Amino acid sequence: MPTAKPVPTVYQKLGVTPIIHGAGTTTRYGGSLMRPETIEVIREAAQAFVNLDELNDAAGAAIARMLGAEAALVTGGAAAGLVLQAAACMTSDDPARMARLPDTTGMRNEFIIQRMHRFTYDQTFRVAGGVLVDIGLGRRTMAYELEDAITDQTAAVVYLYSPFTSPPGVLPFETMCDIAHAHGLPIIVDAASMLPPRANLYKHVRLGADLVNFSGGKGIRGPQSTGILAGRQDLIRAAALNNSPNAGVGRPAKTSKEEIVGLVHALELFLAEDEAAELNRHREVCTHIIDAVRHLPGLRAVVEQDALNRIIPHAVIYFEPSWRGPSGQTVREALATGIPHIYVQQGTQQGGYFDEIAVDPINLQPGDEEIIAARLREELTRR
Repeated sequence: MPTAKPVPTVYQKLGVTPIIHGAGTTTRYGGSLMRPETIEVIREAAQAFVNLDELNDAAGAAIARMLGAEAALVTGGAAAGLVLQAAACMTSDDPARMARLPDTTGMRNEFIIQRMHRFTYDQTFRVAGGVLVDIGLGRRTMAYELEDAITDQTAAVVYLYSPFTSPPGVLPFETMCDIAHAHGLPIIVDAASMLPPRANLYKHVRLGADLVNFSGGKGIRGPQSTGILAGRQDLIRAAALNNSPNAGVGRPAKTSKEEIVGLVHALELFLAEDEAAELNRHREVCTHIIDAVRHLPGLRAVVEQDALNRIIPHAVIYFEPSWRGPSGQTVREALATGIPHIYVQQGTQQGGYFDEIAVDPINLQPGDEEIIAARLREELTRR
């Protein structure tokens, strides 16, 4: 059986054990690994002082050119980008309003969001002083519900672009965009985890989004505590004024000069990569994992990819009702507590299966797929 890789000295000193990250780009497990070229650029940037306002403007302009947006801003992670989206829509470039946040008395402070788009991080809109207004049911939203929710307190309309958040009844982005703009309101998008494919960097801006939010430390493989906010020039200016190095609501999530430079370079590298070759590698890794367990009766082991829910190939193991082995939860716990620690996704438990395990290959290093395959086979055949 393949063995665990040696532990880097820096983690040995702290008594921390590195893991095999088969759960995607989850922040809790370290996001992604930066490329060596990005690390070198960060090292170089650490050797000089610059004016942060000038650097923010220059980096934002470079990113905007790459994304085809009016303007852009490096943020302190995607969650910070959501805080700044909300702040920008409520304050515009009014310094008095910025100084009052999160007190939004007398401001437009309502953010309309589909109930099926409520998500773990929508608290960030409330951090800035926003109020979330739900529309629709758990699996359906109608256009008239958005129209009816718009009042003189509405600051923006929110759209979440994320895996497993757009069932057939969701109100399409284009419809929400048309309605919001007809009322003179911005539509703001969170697409933090939807890279690759690289086409998603441009998609919503081209369709009319006023602000789009991405993580810099996931698919782009930039510094983990960075993000990108792109869109309308006036709203990006408002976001920047609410952000570090200014003493605004975004100051606690500041980005360093090294991180800003590192993200710009990481984005350049990301856009230059061969996406087709990258997807082929992911598919090969997933196939190797699936081949180790596909013969077991009671399991349906497949490689899945689609445009929204699994945007790169995933190795997915479905537990059918006829399965007589250990539960998916038991297997996941065994993987996470074994040596080496292996983290995988729980899956969505949809489609009539009572459990599932999914492996996202984006952060698997060469040889990790052999370790995962062997450990899965061992745990799934344990009696």
